[in-house]
Amino acid sequence: MQNKKHSLEFEKPLLDLERQLEDLMQSSQDTDLDFSDEIKGIERKIELTKKDVYSDLTSWQKVQLSRHPNRPYALDYVERVFVDFEELHGDRLFKEDAAILGGPAELNGRKVMVLGQQKGRNTDENLKRNFGCPNPEGYRKALRLMKMADRFELPIISIIDTPGAFPGIGAEERHVAEAIAVNLREMASFRVPIIALVIGEGGSGGALGVAVANRVMILENAYYSVISPEGCAAILWKDRAFSSDAAEALKLDADELLKLGIVDEVLPEPIGGAHRSWDETARTVADALTKELTSLSKIKGEQLVRSRYDKFRKMGEFLGT
Repeated sequence: MQNKKHSLEFEKPLLDLERQLEDLMQSSQDTDLDFSDEIKGIERKIELTKKDVYSDLTSWQKVQLSRHPNRPYALDYVERVFVDFEELHGDRLFKEDAAILGGPAELNGRKVMVLGQQKGRNTDENLKRNFGCPNPEGYRKALRLMKMADRFELPIISIIDTPGAFPGIGAEERHVAEAIAVNLREMASFRVPIIALVIGEGGSGGALGVAVANRVMILENAYYSVISPEGCAAILWKDRAFSSDAAEALKLDADELLKLGIVDEVLPEPIGGAHRSWDETARTVADALTKELTSLSKIKGEQLVRSRYDKFRKMGEFLGT
C-alpha cells in the first residue's frame, strides 16, 4: 500500500524524477547496460528536490499531507509499535463503531490501553469505518475502555486521526455532542497517565473527545484544529477556495500548535511525510511514547489529574495590554 504512487500538486516535480529513476533502472536491467552514472545523477537531484519541496511547507500543504491516502493509519501504528493487541468491541449500549478501535496491548513490556480513530483504504473499508468519523457509540466504546484502563491502572494511549465526529441525523438523535462532553469530563478525572498522539487529522470535538491527555504529541505534518480549513473558509469567505488562507489563519499546523502550548511535542517525519516510510515513523512514535510513559509513571494519580486539569485550563489564556 505505501508503495502506491500518489502525488499532491506540489509534489509533482519530485514524482516526475522518481519515475525517471524507475524507468532508467528498468532500462538498465532490460538492456544489461551500465547507467550507474545517470542513476546517481538522478538520485542526487531527487534528494535536492526533496529538500526544496518539503523544507518550507505552508499550513495548507501540511493539511494535504495529513490526508495523504498512503499515510499510515492508527492500525498501522498499532501493528508496528505495540504487541499483543486485543481489540475489544461495542459500547454495551447501542452497537459497534468501527471508526474507533481499542483494546489492551503492550508497549516495550508495559501494559497499556490503546485507542485509535481508524480510516479506510478503499471504498468498502471507508464505509465500514465511516471515513474515520465516529458516531456517539464510538465515543461511548472509548469511554468504556478508558474506564477499564483506569480500574486496572493501565496507561491510556489515544491515537487521533479524524476529520471530526459524524454529523449525520442518526448521530444527532443518539446525542453525539453529549457523548463527547461526557468523555471530556470523565477523561479529566482518570488517575492513570493519558497520552494523545495526532497522526493525521485532528478535527474539532471529534478529536478532542479522546484527547484530554497529560501529554499531547503531534506528527510533523498533522494538524489539530477547531474546524477544517474548508469549513472555516465556507463560513468566513463563503467560498472553499479560500481554504489555504483559512489554514494559515487557524494556526493549526504542528509548529504553531507547539508555540501556542496546545501540544507538548512535535515528532519528526521522514522527508516527504510519514507515508514515505511507515516503519521509520513508527520507530519515532514508539520511542516518544516510551519516553513519555516512563516520565508519567513517576507521577501519582492525584497529581496526574491536577496536571491534566491545569494543562487545559491554561489554553487560551492571554495577557492584555
